[in-house]
Amino acid sequence: MISLFITLLISLLTTSDILRHSERFDHLYTSLLLVNAIAILALLGLIGLNLHNLIYQVRRGRAGARLTVRLVTLLVILSILPVSIVYYFSLQFLHQRLDNWFDFSIEQALDNALSLSRVMLEDRMRYALQQTEAAAGMIVNNPESNLVLKLNELLSNNQATELAVFTKNGQIIAVASTDFQHLLPSRPDEGALLRLKYASRYIGLEPIDNKGLYIRVVIKITTTQLYLLQALYPVADQVGELAGKISSAINEYKERAYLNQPLKQNFTLILSLTLIITILSAIWLAFFSARRIVAPLSDLVEGTEAVASGDYEKQIPVGQLDELGFLVHSFNEMTRKIGQARNEVEQSQQLADRERRYLEAVLGRLSSGVIALDAQQQLRTANPVAAHILELPLLELLGQRFFQVQKNYPFLQTLYATIDPHLQSNAKDWREEITLFTSIGRKILICRGTQLQEVTFLNQTDTVRHGGYVIVFDDVTTLIQAQREAAWTEVARRLAHEIKNPLTPIQLSAERLRNKYLVADKPPNTDLLNRMTHTIIQQVEAMKEMVNAFSDYAKTPVMHWQTVQLNEFIKEILELYHHVIFELSLDENIPPISIDKSRLRQVLHNLLKNAVEANPADQAITITTQYLTELNLNCVEIRIKDRGVGIDLQLIDKVFEPYVTTKSKGTGLGLAIVKKIIEEHGGVVWIENINGACVIIRLPLFRT
Repeated sequence: MISLFITLLISLLTTSDILRHSERFDHLYTSLLLVNAIAILALLGLIGLNLHNLIYQVRRGRAGARLTVRLVTLLVILSILPVSIVYYFSLQFLHQRLDNWFDFSIEQALDNALSLSRVMLEDRMRYALQQTEAAAGMIVNNPESNLVLKLNELLSNNQATELAVFTKNGQIIAVASTDFQHLLPSRPDEGALLRLKYASRYIGLEPIDNKGLYIRVVIKITTTQLYLLQALYPVADQVGELAGKISSAINEYKERAYLNQPLKQNFTLILSLTLIITILSAIWLAFFSARRIVAPLSDLVEGTEAVASGDYEKQIPVGQLDELGFLVHSFNEMTRKIGQARNEVEQSQQLADRERRYLEAVLGRLSSGVIALDAQQQLRTANPVAAHILELPLLELLGQRFFQVQKNYPFLQTLYATIDPHLQSNAKDWREEITLFTSIGRKILICRGTQLQEVTFLNQTDTVRHGGYVIVFDDVTTLIQAQREAAWTEVARRLAHEIKNPLTPIQLSAERLRNKYLVADKPPNTDLLNRMTHTIIQQVEAMKEMVNAFSDYAKTPVMHWQTVQLNEFIKEILELYHHVIFELSLDENIPPISIDKSRLRQVLHNLLKNAVEANPADQAITITTQYLTELNLNCVEIRIKDRGVGIDLQLIDKVFEPYVTTKSKGTGLGLAIVKKIIEEHGGVVWIENINGACVIIRLPLFRT
């Protein structure tokens, strides 16, 4: 490329030289054309090779190939556009300049200048001829001995610098001259003497050695014999020089005018060759520059692909320490640090895997359910016991927010409503008892929560921040049921011993008093005794009934399970209440359900009795059954709704406790027995105020 650029420079210099020396045109044209042709072929070869390599790289999908194409295209466009504009205006300027050189007015002016110089010289020559003729007339009759004096006399009155008389053969007869350095006269040449043989006079403009330009006038004179009179008249040096320059300029102008059209064509060819060489050089430089620019980028692309494929040890050779070199150096530094970080991460991962396996082993062998939530309440981990207690695929739900989980599994709403206030308040430790109703029935959970803390090292200081919660829960349904049964059994035993046993002697004593004194006494004592003993006997019977009812509530029942159609079972019970208006909405899709018929009949009779007592006489009692098949909630629901005044809001959460009642008469054990029997069936029961009181029962399909 250096040789080609030198060739291009020589071509331009040669073109400039041709403009000044057109006589060298024929000699240099062929050489210049050949050199430029060789340069063009060499450039085309280089460009073709680069283009072939670039196309090959594009087809192979080489990194940076398409960027090289864009850069080459952009650089070629940026190079060709200004060069083409310069070429166009240069060509126009050259043609206009050549046309201006050979303008007709310039040629006419040169001819006029030449004519003017000729006219001036002709006037000078005529004047010299007249003076010479006058001098010849004055020496015609003078003898030869007097010719020298006469010539000196005539020379003083004449503008000639030399007067001489010669024989017809050119021999000197007499001389008079103003130049004392040259004593011998300038003799006429053979051409002048030859012309005088046929003419009487000779006049011409001749240069004389070491003297300058002179007008030579030779006239034939006749005295005693034929003589030749010669007079030399000097011509000013400036006039001669100007005349010579004008003549030379006219000759050069005519020569160039003759070459005008060939010069245009060949200058156009030379400029076109120069344009082609410049464009091809620009294209090659575009390839070269794009390759130099893209090479580090291609290395970076290959490096990033290697890093993306997992080769974090990739290092790129650093060339020049420019911006791209700095980028390559930064990439190498980055890959080195990534490799170190990867090694550290792998070590940390191995350590974390060991800790995780250890933790999973510990959690897998716990009897308690454990779930972990992060600071955004997303489920991070859970052990198999937790999935078994909650009856959820917790491993599939990892990463979901606990709020969304309870939305998808409605039976968890109670759990979420209980623990969410503790999570929102960032409580450190808390403990709650929660009752859930799952597909297999009611479950009582003891939940404990502990806040986690994460320690991060930032700015050489330890920063402690909230890292989520660990929630541990145990299914204590069986334990609580056993504790409750044991407690009530003990209460029943004590009541039977402490209360029931004294009632029989009291009742017998009252009956004896009645039988012994009621006949003997007379009114009004008889009436008073009758009322008193009757009240004692009646209240003793009431206390016995209460103790018996409490004993029935407290003792452990023996369940007799049977599979029945729930709707038919309810209709059978409602036949006993033919005087009551019922509005039924029974789900026909309810499958058979496993229950203790006698005890569930006791529940329904108790609830229907309460509904009839609370319901207005002209209003219907609504009974609804429904088969619930929500996520993890496979059960049946029974609703018994009256249209009474409802339950006092202060008592609605306590009505299922023993001895809590809203009636003026009653023991307060009815709803407590209802709840106990429903729980024995693995179900749940609660009351809501919906334009009256609505008792809602949910029972699992089969006992566990």
